[in-house]
Amino acid sequence: MLSITSQYALRALSHLARQSGEAVLGRDLAQSVEIPANYLSKVLLTLRNAGLVDTTRGSGGGYRLGRPANDIHLIDVVELFEEVSHRKPSCFLGRTRPCSETKPCTAHSRWAGLQTAYLGFLVSTPLSAIAGNPGDFWASSSPMRVTPRVTNGSDHTGGIKE
Repeated sequence: MLSITSQYALRALSHLARQSGEAVLGRDLAQSVEIPANYLSKVLLTLRNAGLVDTTRGSGGGYRLGRPANDIHLIDVVELFEEVSHRKPSCFLGRTRPCSETKPCTAHSRWAGLQTAYLGFLVSTPLSAIAGNPGDFWASSSPMRVTPRVTNGSDHTGGIKE
């Protein structure tokens, strides 16, 4: 349901939320959340312009949240990168004319309830609810290593270690 850009933005912000206000260098952030550095810099620029991220140059500089994670809701991020808005719901089929109860598109009756639930989730969920904790398995995107496993004297790959 989210574009890769929105996913990247949420991953980067979630990582910053776990840093307790400490600045993170752009290259370290890109590596930690597995986002190409050039792509991430464009995402961070948009987030900075929206006041969601602060940047500091020089020694001790980097990126940090622009406001507390409890005060950033998912809709604040997603609206920057998607054509989704809790103020102006969109037509599922992407029609240019307004889609409403009085002039519904062919998907309107099935989409309306789901869209309401989806927008409700984005509006009511703060970043802090999805950021996780530093020790959580999914909190970081450290690469997994595949190591050989020996079973009955023959080598098989597929043993997964973190």
